[in-house]
Amino acid sequence: MISDLSFGMRRAPLQMLVVIALLVVVVLFVSSRGTGPTGGDVRSYTSFLRELEAGEIISVRVRGTELRIVPRQGEAYVVHVATPPTDLDTLARHGADVIAVPPGRDWGMITLFALPVVLMVLFLVYLMRGQRGSSDGGASAFGKSRAKRVSEETSTVTFLDVAGCEEAKDDLTEVVEFLRHPAKFHALGARIPHGVLMSGPPGSGKTHLAKAVAGEAKVPFFSISGSDFVEMFVGVGAARVRDLFETAKKTTPCIVFIDEIDAVGRKRGMSVHSGNDEREQTLNALLVEMDGFGSNHDVIIMAATNRPDVLDPALLRPGRFDRQVVVDAPDVRGREHILRIHARNKPMAASVDLATVARRTPGFVGADLENLLNEAALVAARRGRPEVHPHDLDEAADRVLMGPERRSRVIGERERRVTAYHEAGHALAAHLLEHADPVHKITIVPRGRALGYVMQFPDEDRMSATRTMLLDRIAVALAGRATEEIVVGDVTTGAQNDFQQATDVARRMVTRWGMSTSLGQVALSSGSEGYLGDMEGPRAYSEATATRVDAEVKALLDEAYARVRLLLGHHRDDLDRLVAILLERETLHAEEFSAIVRGEALPDPLPIGVEQRRPSPVEGRAAGGRGRGEPDPDAPHPGLGSPQPG
Repeated sequence: MISDLSFGMRRAPLQMLVVIALLVVVVLFVSSRGTGPTGGDVRSYTSFLRELEAGEIISVRVRGTELRIVPRQGEAYVVHVATPPTDLDTLARHGADVIAVPPGRDWGMITLFALPVVLMVLFLVYLMRGQRGSSDGGASAFGKSRAKRVSEETSTVTFLDVAGCEEAKDDLTEVVEFLRHPAKFHALGARIPHGVLMSGPPGSGKTHLAKAVAGEAKVPFFSISGSDFVEMFVGVGAARVRDLFETAKKTTPCIVFIDEIDAVGRKRGMSVHSGNDEREQTLNALLVEMDGFGSNHDVIIMAATNRPDVLDPALLRPGRFDRQVVVDAPDVRGREHILRIHARNKPMAASVDLATVARRTPGFVGADLENLLNEAALVAARRGRPEVHPHDLDEAADRVLMGPERRSRVIGERERRVTAYHEAGHALAAHLLEHADPVHKITIVPRGRALGYVMQFPDEDRMSATRTMLLDRIAVALAGRATEEIVVGDVTTGAQNDFQQATDVARRMVTRWGMSTSLGQVALSSGSEGYLGDMEGPRAYSEATATRVDAEVKALLDEAYARVRLLLGHHRDDLDRLVAILLERETLHAEEFSAIVRGEALPDPLPIGVEQRRPSPVEGRAAGGRGRGEPDPDAPHPGLGSPQPG
């Protein structure tokens, strides 16, 4: 049905264009025949009067504003006047034979004025009757659902293809069991949940999980996006909702999946433009259809959104979306399982340890991990390898998180040295502070808009952070600027992103997490934290409190800066030794960095073209990124970002 409709809608505009083109050709032809001269040359009225007075005119044929003249010598010609002549006796007195005929109809003008009417009639007939032989065309096509149906034979995705969300899979097992054996539940009078709402961050696998439910249950699967319901024409969205549910009832048992339901299911309220707009009509139709299912209709509605906070409360009440399944970012075991699924069709070298990759990617969702392996395969293909090696994963992670390398960029020796000290300050502070995350990589190779960066990872996944950990994170972020003051005696613009990260953490400590000694345990922020980031609301405290908040944030930053500056000053020798090796090698991994701070000598680097094995094949979150969820324990520290030091 959907394919016939789409073909008819593509073919209909072509037929209409052909009809319009033919009508235009007819208008031009009739106009040229009806309004042009009837034969002979066209001359001026003055020359005609001269010949008339000289008696050289045989006959004059008057037809409206056109005079056809037959002279005694030469061929006939035509004269046009502004108004039909009324003094025919004057023409006759000069010896001319005057013939007056009634003017004919101007078919060109008539056709020109009638063309819009004809086109409107044809368009209305097309809308009312549709195409001949097609039951899905015409005006009813606007109200037809655009859902794509996947039959039970072609649905190949199962729970074996989904990993990292075991709790969500357990919640959906009952749905699968109901679709497989509905009579068992009906016999006991059980009311199976009508709807299942899956919420989670983008890329966490909500749509993939819905396909797996359909594949496990072996039932038809209707998929549609929430934006497909809302159109410019009022009433079309509601008609499509009714058509979708009517089709689903005819193919029970089945699953109807609505992706990005927040596009049509937002909270209702007074609209600025209209009190009853198209979106609200569509939502009302959806509410009615979902609540109208009886026990004899084995249709389950599944929907996905990353904005559950904006959905209308009537959509979430029992009887509609009875269950809400959270599909969150996977833990380390879930990430390893996801990597193994996506690596099934990619040849991996024996030295690749996916468990290590999973430990080094906290906060990653399924889409991130799939993209990481795909980029690694592309890197391996560009290097001419038959398999994906750890270094391919390393390069792919850097490319995804920070952008491609910019080795062609010319950087002065002084600026390069300042960058090395800046990054070494971040890394050494992270090593010396007890509660800071371990350093995984240091580099002064420009990538994207950064001249260098430091990657840090926690030893394990964390769901919360202590006040001491947050203070150490602020100190590590400010360590780059502190190193510049200690070594160079001046500061650069490269610490801009460091200040943003440090200030953001300090302000959250004061306004959201109740970690201020001055203000106490109070939540001052009226914003909300969602999967798509923080949304700050209106300020809910006075100007006096705002002044205290600013002072407390500044006190936290000043205290952390003074602490890390003193710490790095005591370890100036370690800082100089680290910078000397960093300037030579440009990139240091975790094991090399640990050896340097322990005072051990590093082995000579391998020759160009020979790659050295690294035990840690990937990097973590991008520099300056907040990661997934709050608080974010795995935020790295970028080095000299944009704007660059001048």
